[in-house]
Order: sequence, then C-alpha cells, then structure tokens
Amino acid sequence: MRPPGPELRAEALRLAYDDRIVVDGLDLVIPTGKVTAIVGANACGKSTLLRALARLLTPRSGEVHLDGRSVRSIPTRELAQRLGILPQTPVAPEGLTVIDLVGRGRSPHQTWWRQWSSGDEEAVHEALRATGLTDLAHRAVDELSGGQRQRAWIAMAVAQGTPVMLLDEPTTYLDLAHQIDVLDLIIDLNRQQGRTVVMVLHDLNQACRYADHLVAMKEGRIAGQGDPADVVTAAMVEEVFGLRCVVGEDPVSRTPMVIPMGRHHEGANSSAPEGIAR
Repeated sequence: MRPPGPELRAEALRLAYDDRIVVDGLDLVIPTGKVTAIVGANACGKSTLLRALARLLTPRSGEVHLDGRSVRSIPTRELAQRLGILPQTPVAPEGLTVIDLVGRGRSPHQTWWRQWSSGDEEAVHEALRATGLTDLAHRAVDELSGGQRQRAWIAMAVAQGTPVMLLDEPTTYLDLAHQIDVLDLIIDLNRQQGRTVVMVLHDLNQACRYADHLVAMKEGRIAGQGDPADVVTAAMVEEVFGLRCVVGEDPVSRTPMVIPMGRHHEGANSSAPEGIAR
C-alpha cells in the first residue's frame, strides 16, 4: 500500500492585497491523496487561497501547515520537493524550448553534489509523453499555441514530482478535447501515483466530474465543501454564482450536472424532467 501523502491545511487565514481583504478567517483541510476542486465566482478568493497554500502570498494572520509544520518554516528547496504550483498565467523566458522548460521542474531535486541524472531525464520524458508533447520537445515555448503552451507548463509541474500539486485553472486556453485530456491526466496522477491535487476550475460540471472533494467559495469564505453530490445544489449555485439553474445527474459520470437557466429560459418549463432538481 502506498504511504499517505503530506497533509495540507489552512487555519484562520486572513489574506489581503494592500488594504483590500480578500479572505478572512478561513479554515480548510485538503483531503490527502484526493483531487480537490475550488470553485466560485470571479474575485471570490480562489486563486488568492491557492497562492497562500503555495507560500506565494504571506497571510496577514493565520497559518498554512504541511504535515503540521508552518510552510513559512520549511526551507524553499524542501517545500518545492513536496509541493508544486502551476500559476494562472506563467511566462517562459523568450526562446526557451519545451524540454528545457519541463526540465526546470527537476531543479528542486538537484544540488551542487547531485546534478542532472538519468532519473531526471526519465521524469522529463515521461512528463512530455503524458502531456502529448514529445513531438514538440524542441520547439520554443513562445512559438506554441495557447493550448500547447499550457500543456508544457503542466508537464513541468508533472516532472517536478511533488506529492502535492496546486493547479490554478489548468484548462485555461485549451479546447474541449484538450481540457478533458488534461483533467484525465490529473486523475491518472492522483490514482496511479497517489498525488494530492488541488485545482481551481471555472467549469462547475467538470469540477463535479473530476473532483473527489469540492470547495465552493463566496466573497473569501467557504460556502460549502464535501463530496460534489452533497455540495452542488440549485440553492448553492444561486448563492455562490448568482445563477438560477436546475441540477440533475450527468448521464456519463453520474455526478451532479448544472444546467443554467438564464433570463430568456427561466420559466420556460413549468416542471423539470425526471431526475432534475430545481
């Protein structure tokens, strides 16, 4: 049996940019070895929370703990070996090739006495293969399409080999087919390698399909969390997103499926079809 991964938790977090408080008094335990999706309307604090979990943003108060240790007390190299983040809009140096970018994911594992190894080489090529980028390995990142570029950054996070991965909108710029490819890859990393994954997603139906644990945020607080089937209701969607909808069952995954109404369709049908809850 694979040993459990590190426990990541936030306690009484207060996060701000200048004088603007974004998150205040937030407590959160990330389920170890599971896929957690954070959802919510724009500017509700999702990405801010993820940055704090990754130690990219220092809390005004409260703490983030990894296996009981404050992340602020963990040496940078050690933290980078255990926790990796894919930010929302990463930028690569001009002319950097895909394989070199992915190789940078191995830097936390190297020291002056342990340089590039066959294990690093294998990790990079496996990450390229898993993300479908082997044929583009020697192309410059800035020459790629938006979707290809996003996959290159995900490959770097995969190569880093951390037991905890934080992904901020990993399907950005991807067409629908590549969105599903990336989400399937994330599930593979979780199920086959036991990695704990926390990802911010905009698509609520994809979050329901792919997450074991769902965290819904509103105005810097947690409005609901748990199994998607328990969290995603029409009332929750209206509270968190300000959107009237019906919630039914996804015929493929048997997870909640949100069907938005919109102003032009509210009241179009007086009763919902069987299996659909208003």
